Amino acid sequence: MTSTEDVDASYDERDVSVTGAKHEAAGVKAVMVSMRRGLEQMGPARTLAALSRLNQRHGFDCPGCAWPEEHGGRKLAEFCENGAKAVAEEATKRRVTADFFARHSVAELADKPEYWLSQQGRLTEPMVLRPGATHYEPIDWDAAYRLIADELTALDSPDEALFYTSGRTSNEAAFLYQLLVRSFGTNNLPDCSNMCHESSGTALVDSIGIGKGSVTVDDVEHADLIVIAGQNPGTNHPRMLSVLEKAKGNGAKIIAVNPLPEAGLMRFKDPQKVRGVVGHGIAIADEFVQIRIGGDMALFAGLGRLLLEAEDAAPGTIVDRAFVDAHCAGFDAYERQTRAVDLDVVAEATGVDDTQLRRVAAMFAQSQRTVICWAMGLTQHRHAVATIGEATNLLLMRGMIGKPGAGVCPVRGHSNVQGDRTMGIWEKMPEAFLAALDARFGITSPRKHGHDTVDGIRAMRDGRAKTFIGMGGNFVSATPDTAVTEAALRNCALTVQISTKLNRSHLVHGRTAVILPTLGRTDKDFQRAGKQLVSVEDSMSMVHLSRGNLHPPSDQVRSEVAIVCQLARTLLGPDHPVPWEAFNDDYDLIRDAIADVVPGCADYNTRVRQPDGFQLPHPPRDAREFPTHTGKANFSVYPLEWVPVPPGRLVLQTLRSHDQYNTTIYGLDDRYRGVKGGRRVVFVNPADIAALGFHDGDRVNLISEFEGRERRAEDFRIVAYSTPAGNAAAYYPETNPLVPLDHTAVRSNTPVSKAVVVRLESWVG
Repeated sequence: MTSTEDVDASYDERDVSVTGAKHEAAGVKAVMVSMRRGLEQMGPARTLAALSRLNQRHGFDCPGCAWPEEHGGRKLAEFCENGAKAVAEEATKRRVTADFFARHSVAELADKPEYWLSQQGRLTEPMVLRPGATHYEPIDWDAAYRLIADELTALDSPDEALFYTSGRTSNEAAFLYQLLVRSFGTNNLPDCSNMCHESSGTALVDSIGIGKGSVTVDDVEHADLIVIAGQNPGTNHPRMLSVLEKAKGNGAKIIAVNPLPEAGLMRFKDPQKVRGVVGHGIAIADEFVQIRIGGDMALFAGLGRLLLEAEDAAPGTIVDRAFVDAHCAGFDAYERQTRAVDLDVVAEATGVDDTQLRRVAAMFAQSQRTVICWAMGLTQHRHAVATIGEATNLLLMRGMIGKPGAGVCPVRGHSNVQGDRTMGIWEKMPEAFLAALDARFGITSPRKHGHDTVDGIRAMRDGRAKTFIGMGGNFVSATPDTAVTEAALRNCALTVQISTKLNRSHLVHGRTAVILPTLGRTDKDFQRAGKQLVSVEDSMSMVHLSRGNLHPPSDQVRSEVAIVCQLARTLLGPDHPVPWEAFNDDYDLIRDAIADVVPGCADYNTRVRQPDGFQLPHPPRDAREFPTHTGKANFSVYPLEWVPVPPGRLVLQTLRSHDQYNTTIYGLDDRYRGVKGGRRVVFVNPADIAALGFHDGDRVNLISEFEGRERRAEDFRIVAYSTPAGNAAAYYPETNPLVPLDHTAVRSNTPVSKAVVVRLESWVG
């Protein structure tokens, strides 16, 4: 499209319609939607070029989720509906040029919904918003780097700057980014993991000594029992459904634990198989545990008690004593606490009756190979770390770590969020990493821990951080307590967004704001040494290459690696010991440096070029070695917690629609939940609707209550839905204003987005 056109993406929330929720995922409809989105955004030739290379060995990694590819031969269409949508969004032919910004003031754009902004297309040149200006205007790259460097060097301390990272950043860019930040003198490296799986890492480091999953795709396919808790693979990781189908074919039983019945956990229709096209597909969940929000810890504790009682009835058949005695610590304390668990309290906390609880416990007892998978439904609670510890206890009791077909499986969202952490994007990197970094480059990394995302917002709010640089993502729409976050960013002297597309974070800015357009995963990347490749790490610690194959949106767009290297040259000077220019020219040199610094990455350049890449070491999985403070796997012992529902209130969880990925809104339909044409809906149990004096279809305001302060999100349509009594659900980022900044998970500091106490009030239009 030309630079004089805007994409018409306007809509009216009053036009939203509600049909029945679906009971199956994927199928022919998913193929049709994928193709339509591709053709609308990319055109036929670009659609073919992009989708034929998506997740292929010599193609590019999906910019959507982090679910791994299977080894060996790949299907021709090795992608899902939401992966195709993600590619269409990134590889779109639509463009946001300087003419666009000249036509639209920042104030005008700030009034547009997120969907409208994302539909305008790819950013094409660097832009700056000067103090007091109403419009962004062009700025050349050198001037942009100098502006940013001048602001950074003018700070009283490097700790007054925040450097945020999104999980779509490549390993090479992430490694250089943290190297730049530490060379500058701070560990302020908040990232998107702080808001999603930080609780997983914290709990797993305690339990098994490494904050990553311990299974492979092959393990999942050959498990006897797979538990999917707080996760919706049909929308968030659809390719996982193909693996679950194989597991079912191998005899696995699957337990779905979720407050909402999700289509992908009911039935899967693989469009690449005959039965997925003309048949009924395959049922996924053998048992659906519709749990009350926040009741997962109680569920796992109750199952633990029943398993111990089963061991009493048949000694030596349930508890793997050989594993526990040889490899675990803390079992006696765990056993004492778990035997005292009150099953009436479990029923109150979970909403699960005794019959189903015992049925699920029997499935655990019968399984010889158990995998527990989870996502944000477990991690975004006040007691998230304790909950994940309790789930891991069940596996440790049964000897299910370091065993084929068994283990822990936190399913990451962003496509390289796990790789970013491996590469050093963390405010609390261990001494061994920092020492290796210093030795390799002749720098002195700071040792003082930096700010995570929540603490970074507080620092901007309080004037202790004055510069914000975000590499990827949409910080404003991804973070909690929207009004506080927006005020915090506006309190900065400078905000910089390194982005592929226009988003809300460009419009909530400091006194000066800079937009730096960057290449996406689908784009070709040519530097002086020729075409460059990048690498990523999936949820199961596999590291592999990604090769973009499409022409970038303009010759003014730079790779993230190039942006980091050139900013570093400007900021740190030509005499800095890191060879920034050489790294910019040839990414193989970056990977050689990674091999010297990052554990498990020796001979990186050779190993990553193997057909399926290579897997990083995982001592618990590989050798039943547990690098914890005890040198053993540790049973967790925490007081039992859950989320009671106050009288006249509901406990709300935020979630994605089927037509979005994280903060990117692909469209206005949630096909699986039966919502079309809008997003401001709240799903409520029919009995709660009546008890609170409302009707299905009423429009209401949502008011959250936390520590005496109220937060509001207005004009939501009530949708009667199968939720547990006292629970509700609604989409983010529309409900992010309701999530208190100071309501976070113990120890991980992750915002509690899955348990927000709200009341409903009638909306007056």
